Amino acid sequence: MHKIAARRHTLNGSSSSIRRAGDWMRVVDRESRLGLAELQEMAASMFGDLVKAVVDVKREIMAVDAELHADEEALLLQNGSDQADLWGINLYPGLEGDGFVEYDSMINLRPSQGNRGRGVEDPAVRQRIWAIVYDLVIR
Repeated sequence: MHKIAARRHTLNGSSSSIRRAGDWMRVVDRESRLGLAELQEMAASMFGDLVKAVVDVKREIMAVDAELHADEEALLLQNGSDQADLWGINLYPGLEGDGFVEYDSMINLRPSQGNRGRGVEDPAVRQRIWAIVYDLVIR
């Protein structure tokens, strides 16, 4: 499990104790999948109905549970992700189907990649994000 805050992992197995002001960012991968109940707890403790996440479509990991997508993005960048592979989403654990994932974040504004809005305009990238999220969240 990659817990950021109480236990900060650098994605290479090392960890150190760091407490950030109230947030518990976590990096989720195939070795540390996220349960739906845990996702619901994250939502309840932060925004009520949603959890912010940033997905690395190349490495097939995601950072979750921060106040800002930018914080999750920074964490992944510090740990080897490339900017072009990171996409901000919101997860709604109380919803199913298409409503579970919302493709909306300021970090998605990338005119140089042809993404001119807060959403994810490329259907193939949206499908890739969806597949990674459904692999990493145990439902």
